[in-house]
Amino acid sequence: MTAENSAIAAAPISVRGGLLQAAAGVAAFSLTLPSTAWGLESFGPWSLAALRTVLAALIALAFLAGRRVPLPQRRHWAPLAVVAGGTVIGFPLLTTLALGTSSTSHAAVVVGLLPLTTAVYGAVRGHRSPSRTFWYGAFAGAAVVIAFAVQQSGGGFSTADLYLFCALLVCAAGYAEGGRLARELPGWQVVGWALAGSLPLAVAGGAVALAYEPVRLTEHGVAGLVWVAAGSTFCGLYVWYRGMAAIGVARASQLQLAQPLLTLLWSVLLLGERLGPVAVVAAVAVLVCITVTQRARA
Repeated sequence: MTAENSAIAAAPISVRGGLLQAAAGVAAFSLTLPSTAWGLESFGPWSLAALRTVLAALIALAFLAGRRVPLPQRRHWAPLAVVAGGTVIGFPLLTTLALGTSSTSHAAVVVGLLPLTTAVYGAVRGHRSPSRTFWYGAFAGAAVVIAFAVQQSGGGFSTADLYLFCALLVCAAGYAEGGRLARELPGWQVVGWALAGSLPLAVAGGAVALAYEPVRLTEHGVAGLVWVAAGSTFCGLYVWYRGMAAIGVARASQLQLAQPLLTLLWSVLLLGERLGPVAVVAAVAVLVCITVTQRARA
């Protein structure tokens, strides 16, 4: 690592700044599912997942080359592989496959379990646990999300739910490892190298997928692809990892309790889906849980 990059990595971020950056990441992520739904208007699920990674990786490589960033040290390769497998490849592909048969609103509430899975992974990986009050708020928020998901799906689970639950597991690992690594490397480099490492696989997968899945370009489809590549995958992950490095994986993950509710709002505004009164009640309950977890000492 160069002296310049070491200084950037070591530059302190206030707790308030960390909260704001993590919240900006959540706001970017909240548009991912609606944008993916738009992207599926033009591309097949495998093509869309591959193309978003290719475009995001090219952006990342441009930044890395422009700043002449040296290759990460060997000890960083393993956590970068987890970040790539979880947040760059696994989560985008699994959620895209789920949206082939599931509504955006249903997917949003299931993905709402991500804060709890991330917090648990971070606590186990870091060999420490937040306070009891923190866990009470986290489990209460997860319970609200589960109840809302079950109510909306009529009490059953589908293949799409299986995709989504698997997406939760791999993404939690990627978020937690990325947050830990962002304490040593600048957040944008964590994202950049994870994307760069995924580029060969994404190019190969995209070439195969495009040969079998039809492409019908529309304004929504192109806009959705651009957002999930530049907005969610690169910019969103950048500020998210910086925020986690400042305030901790477990605490930052609880901000994501607001993500499914924001996604529901975007689903209404962008996709025309209906938002029932149950969602309003769930929104208030989740916001209360966020307040509890943020005031608890992590």
